[in-house]
Amino acid sequence: MRAGAYLGDLGGLGARRRLAVLDLRGTGDSEAPADPASYRCDHQVEDVEALRKHLGLERLDLLGHSAGASLAVRYAARYPDRLRRLALITPSPRTVGLELPVAERRRIMARRAGAPWFDDAAAAYEAIAARTATSADWAAVAPMYYGRWDAAAHQHQATEPGQRNGTAARIYNSAGAFEPEVTRAALGGVAAPVLVLAGELDFILSPAVAEDFAALFPDGRVVTMSGVAHYPWLDDATGFVSAVARFLS
Repeated sequence: MRAGAYLGDLGGLGARRRLAVLDLRGTGDSEAPADPASYRCDHQVEDVEALRKHLGLERLDLLGHSAGASLAVRYAARYPDRLRRLALITPSPRTVGLELPVAERRRIMARRAGAPWFDDAAAAYEAIAARTATSADWAAVAPMYYGRWDAAAHQHQATEPGQRNGTAARIYNSAGAFEPEVTRAALGGVAAPVLVLAGELDFILSPAVAEDFAALFPDGRVVTMSGVAHYPWLDDATGFVSAVARFLS
């Protein structure tokens, strides 16, 4: 539930393909709904379908990132025949009932040991895992989401507070938003090619879980990018655009 502006032009993908970026309800230029319960992920599937119709597309190439990929997956399950291709970029696995164990998250994060911010970030993650995190902990763990904690990453992270609808985010993933068993069964009927793009440094979706995710689709495939964490178009714009454009074409 962050304004679509955080995607930018996806590292230059916009120069290769026309991008239509949807601001979900209550974010960016989209108004807040009368009923806050409609922030829930499954309740926004019809917004994606309405956008397809508005664009006059018989079928569309759909790209979703992180928790936004959960919405893309729910759309694929409900409207498989409306997809030409589906690109899931470092997707959250919760919508299909997959999980990255805490021990594996720690192992991935440990690869960043030695960075000046690592100790604070690792301690903050422990608070997050224990569900005792404060806003300071979430701020401290932020470098883990980027392959390089450089000026571009700092700038990208700094825009989040003004782009994110916290109330909507809490409802988006709330009880009932996902039906993993039903969704997994429906994904077996998705004939469109599917890309699951993973970053080797991403502690949200490991390459191994990405393989399991892609296996839920009849035509799923995985691309793992080295040196990349949760925002691959920022960490390696050239590699990201090359991989996604190649898949879409």
